Parts: sequence; structure tokens; C-alpha cells
Amino acid sequence: MLPAVRSVLDKPAISLIMKSGLTRQTRFKIFAGGPASFRHAAVVARHHNGYPMPLPPSASRTPAPIHMRDVKYRGYARDDGMWDVEAELIDQKTYDIELHGRRKVPAGKPIHHMWIRLTVDADMVVHGIEAAMDDHPLGHCPQATRSMQKMVGCCIARGWRRAIADHLGGVVGCTHLRELLFNMATPAFHTVHNQFGTNASGLPPRHLGQCLGWDFSGPGVAEFYPEFKDWKPQAHQLRGTTTQA
Repeated sequence: MLPAVRSVLDKPAISLIMKSGLTRQTRFKIFAGGPASFRHAAVVARHHNGYPMPLPPSASRTPAPIHMRDVKYRGYARDDGMWDVEAELIDQKTYDIELHGRRKVPAGKPIHHMWIRLTVDADMVVHGIEAAMDDHPLGHCPQATRSMQKMVGCCIARGWRRAIADHLGGVVGCTHLRELLFNMATPAFHTVHNQFGTNASGLPPRHLGQCLGWDFSGPGVAEFYPEFKDWKPQAHQLRGTTTQA
């Protein structure tokens, strides 16, 4: 093994590459290709751990992805009766790059690494929001976290995407924080208790009528919410209804 490569090897990365399903010839090229080649392979191996996606084969392409984005959402019950929903976004390349011709970012080092925490009540109203940027392409990017406080008081259950666009749209906010925030609605619904049950208003739960699975005329509603089978909103309900997203 070449000394230049040996200096950047670590046992977990070697193990992942060896178990990744790559051919022996490909593995040899990785270990003989220098530090950048090894970093590229190690990042890819850590990303999918050697298991292909359960999708039909694609057209001929390079075996490794060019760009990787990982997004995680977590929901927690708080002792004060509220709920925290947290989000994390990581963007990274599988090869060494230079950002804007200046800062060098090695393979596997995040270009974007961002976090958001929402605190919501049982009515899905935002009581607190925190945001942080561990990695970002420009020095002043973290200034965009200040405007996130405008989302306090907004309701995730009604007009969430419109509120994000109104308060954080364009140069006021950050593209990637907005993307994280858009999709925090669904994890919030899965976190806050009783969001999928019926309520005293007599209206169906908010998730019904929002996708094919929960079509009011479909088998899912007929089986689990028979009281709302073929339900249609009245005109005044239609005007006041928005999706959870």
C-alpha cells in the first residue's frame, strides 16, 4: 500500500470499503489512487454502507454519487407540556473542492451543516425557535438565523409554508434553513400527541384528504375513519382550510 494513502487510512473506513460490494479491481484502484481517492471512497461507503437502494437499475453512470445530502428530524416531549422538534441538514461532496476559488473543502467535510429546533404546543403553535450553522459557505451566512425568530407565533397546522415565505423568503433568510423548516411540519404532527385523532369540532383529522393513502374516497379512510368516508367540506370550511405543509 502506498505511504501517501496509508497516512490517511483508518480501520473503520477500510472495513466499510471492503464490505461495500465493490469489485477487487475497484478496491485496488481506490487504495492505490492517493489520499483524495481514498477520502472519496470512504465518504461514499459511510453514506450507503454498501447497500444499494431498492430501486430499478439506473442508466450507466459513475458508481459513486457526486453530492450527498443527509437530513434528520427528531421529536421530543418536554417536561413543561410542550414539544421540541429538531432538524439537521448536512451537505457534502465525495471529492475535494474549492468554494468560490478560495476555501478548500476535502471530501466528507460538510459544506452545509445546519440545525433548527422548534418548540410547539398542543395546537401546533410555535413558542420558540433556535437555529445554528456549524458549516456554511460564506462567513456572513449565520446572520440569516436572526430572522428565524419571526416564526414564533406561527401555526404549523395552518399556512405554514406561506408563513415561511412571508417571514423568511428571499435574502431575508437562508435557502437551506427554509428547506429544513418546510418539512418540520410532518415530524411535528408525528411528535405532538393526538394529532391523528378526531376532535370535538366534528371535522376530520388534518391528515385526511392530504394524500392518496388518506383519500376520503379511498380504502384507508373507509377502514380507519369510516365516519369520514366520502366526506366533503362545506364552502366555509374550504375557505378556511389549508394543508399541514
